[in-house]
Amino acid sequence: MTEQATGAHHPQPRPRSSGQHSAPEQVTGAQSLIRSLEEVGADTVFGIPGGAILPAYDPLMDSTRVRHVLVRHEQGAGHAAEGYALATGKVGVCMATSGPGATNLVTPIANAHMDSVPLVAITGQVASASIGTDAFQEADIVGITMPITKHNFLVTKAEDIPRVIAEAFHIASTGRPGPVLVDIAKDALQARTTFSWPPTMDLPGYRPVTKPHAKQIREAAKLITSARRPVLYVGGGVLKAGATAELKVLAELTGAPVTTTLMALGAFPDSHPLHVGMPGMHGSVTAVTALQKADLIVALGARFDDRVTGKLDSFAPYAKIVHADIDPAEIGKNRAADVPIVGDAREVIADLIQAVQKEHSEGHRGDYTAWWNDLNRWRDTYPLGYDQPADGSLSPQQVIERIGRLAPEGTVFAAGVGQHQMWAAHFIQYDRPATWLNSGGAGTMGYAVPAAMGAKAGAPDRTVWAIDGDGCFQMTNQELTTCALNNIPIKVAVINNGALGMVRQWQTLFYNQRYSNTVLHSGPEADGRSPSAGTRVPDFVKLSEAMGCYAIRCEDPADLDKVIEEANAVNDRPVVVDFIVHEDAMVWPMVAAGTSNDEIMAARDVRPDFGDNEDD
Repeated sequence: MTEQATGAHHPQPRPRSSGQHSAPEQVTGAQSLIRSLEEVGADTVFGIPGGAILPAYDPLMDSTRVRHVLVRHEQGAGHAAEGYALATGKVGVCMATSGPGATNLVTPIANAHMDSVPLVAITGQVASASIGTDAFQEADIVGITMPITKHNFLVTKAEDIPRVIAEAFHIASTGRPGPVLVDIAKDALQARTTFSWPPTMDLPGYRPVTKPHAKQIREAAKLITSARRPVLYVGGGVLKAGATAELKVLAELTGAPVTTTLMALGAFPDSHPLHVGMPGMHGSVTAVTALQKADLIVALGARFDDRVTGKLDSFAPYAKIVHADIDPAEIGKNRAADVPIVGDAREVIADLIQAVQKEHSEGHRGDYTAWWNDLNRWRDTYPLGYDQPADGSLSPQQVIERIGRLAPEGTVFAAGVGQHQMWAAHFIQYDRPATWLNSGGAGTMGYAVPAAMGAKAGAPDRTVWAIDGDGCFQMTNQELTTCALNNIPIKVAVINNGALGMVRQWQTLFYNQRYSNTVLHSGPEADGRSPSAGTRVPDFVKLSEAMGCYAIRCEDPADLDKVIEEANAVNDRPVVVDFIVHEDAMVWPMVAAGTSNDEIMAARDVRPDFGDNEDD
């Protein structure tokens, strides 16, 4: 299968035309906007009309090249655009009106900014003469989103629309991808203008560096071949760059262990013998410890996030750092780099391969035998696992593991945020890129259902499962109506433990089991027990059926595989499975917030013992 077919490489979109300049024609600004979206290659827009954006919705009705998906909440539009972008490698597009329509996009825009997702958000604005007067449904969305966009535009002249749209898509998809907001005044949409394509882009100073410096590459290769305990620390930038094939070559060439962050799952096959797991607060013992004991960390498209490093001043105390990132602002931000490399991950890794091959040809080859003896011992001693509930109820980890095992090849998994997100990261095997969607940096509850919707809209031939918690599900489940009415048959697993599970886990561990406002299935008098038939408010099966879905409930482990196979067999509408799981299950391993990664707990009251001889 080609890289393109496996999703290993997504070409960066560029403003394009049919090969010829279009003859100038008289149109409205709104028509110019839709024509610009067509020419730039947008084929799907998620949105909701309203007064200020309404002029754009009239020509949108006539477009044969742009499909509009009418969502039920603007947050759903934004997350759907993110899911679409991650599943297809193209720029996701969402649209909303002024004021509350625009402010409802703030969360997905922030999410896309944290996770480097190429997104263009188009918002209507009140007429330019009314800007600043507190007019009806006016909000300064450019000012509001300035800290959470890669760039944003306020358009008050119709003639600027094609250029701004071309620039927005270029900025969103090149360099470090990210969200761009285009706010268009209503009178600019209504005015007459001349449309021609392609426009001339004017972006002085925007020149992302993609080609790494040859001297830095040589220095990195020397460190790799002289190290005794190296680790390849792989972040989401490798996926964004379409560098997964190159990463596999580099890993196998060096023989160094690979750890993939939450944002990088699928960048390197989980099943590969060089893969030691996910690092971080809930990472595998082997991955966390490998970084702590390493003498060299090669960070590729990763940003030394606090969830990976734990207490920063105790992170990887013996390691030299090679840090490669397309965003120079990330290098040295949290951890000083011994060898900083600014460049696109694909080009960096390709050049590193050549430089390491040259080192090998000169007789310089790393000997990692002792290192792998340690790593394999940790892997064998502290594997990922879970206990079955003693009362015979469903284990949430088992539910997620079986969904992964029974899913068709190439299935895309989207997760909400919390315990179910970590279990989905651990117990589903990701061997291909573009098969894992989650909210990493922002940790946005409610992400899964709309993101899955966007992924399915962009990749209709692939199965898409949303792994959601009962807390997350109640934030954005209205988009199931959108899915049902638009032939977007996603599958949703609600991991229903009757609580805000991750918060409850912290209350169990750090707040003396005082479960303040984390029980979801009953009122303030709730006693903390699992939801019974009488206290299921809402009843997710009835709710999902009311929104046009096929809905099933599963409570018995004996029914688990049968129910999952039943869900997989339904492909003409969305499917929701309400899995009633044990509420006391916890996510392990765990590094408590603010503590050193050296204090990782493999399970409750189980601290790994590595001995002293490995601290040399």
